[in-house]
Amino acid sequence: MDALSDVLGVIRLTGAVFLQMELRAQWSYLTAPARAIADVLMPDSPDAADHVIPYHLLLEGTCFVRLLDGEFVQLGAGDLVMFPAGERHVLATASDVSRQIAPTEITGESLSFLKRNEIVPFKAGDSGHATRIVCGYLACDRRLAEPIIGKLPRLLKVSLRDGNAAAWVRTSIQYSVAQSASERPGSALVLARLSEVLFAEAIRQHVETLLPDETGWLAALKDRYIGRTLALLHDKPAHPWTVDELASKVGLSRSALGQRFVALIGKPPMEYLTRWRVLLAARHLRESRTPVIQIAAEVGYESESAFNRAFKRELGVPPAAWRRQVATA
Repeated sequence: MDALSDVLGVIRLTGAVFLQMELRAQWSYLTAPARAIADVLMPDSPDAADHVIPYHLLLEGTCFVRLLDGEFVQLGAGDLVMFPAGERHVLATASDVSRQIAPTEITGESLSFLKRNEIVPFKAGDSGHATRIVCGYLACDRRLAEPIIGKLPRLLKVSLRDGNAAAWVRTSIQYSVAQSASERPGSALVLARLSEVLFAEAIRQHVETLLPDETGWLAALKDRYIGRTLALLHDKPAHPWTVDELASKVGLSRSALGQRFVALIGKPPMEYLTRWRVLLAARHLRESRTPVIQIAAEVGYESESAFNRAFKRELGVPPAAWRRQVATA
């Protein structure tokens, strides 16, 4: 498995599609806070999913979207737009863009029409061409997701019109939304899983567009040397790696590897390995009842005390406390 898939598996995204919009004539909306939407739809897990990423998939028509302090970006059928920082934003028709019509604000208090595990239809206007939008969100623990979301643009737009994988995700969501409207059992669960696939596809497309001089964990995946280093660390996280051994395997000197790694990722290789081991351990703690000392050994620690110190330093609480937190979320 590649490093990106590894991290996506660890951060445990929770996805949902909650709104199907059919809009005609002139319209403009300021979206509700993403956290407020998530609190309505998943009130039982504020700690384990403390960060919310809203998204919109345009199924038909055209529209524009912007951050509150940004310029409008045009969307067409098959386009996906995400907001990795969870920011509020404006969706509008072209006519409202040209005239800067004040958007209708959707507040947290006005979300009572949303229903957990259901896709709510939302229609406005009775004439003109239809714009159909599927609205959803992904929730995660920000500490676990930081390698991926830390360097993403505040507004991330990708196209799902082309390419086998992208087209499959788009058509699958469109089909599942239609099934949900027919009240077919299990549709909400299918859409939740498709939301997670949607996020992975968006990230993969974004990585392909990164320029050679960009930095961050995602940019590092494309680097000839650091991408290979990350692959080694993720393939065998419990191995007693040294910088010398890594450098030898990827074909760089020790100093060159260290400098290049820090320049792209912001921390030395061994510090990154410590963080990755802790994230793996966090997943095991969440998904199993394996004793802490056994998990420590599985991720590369010879002593439980050293593992406890590293875990608390990275995630703020000891392993046992982390397990209790995620068990009650």
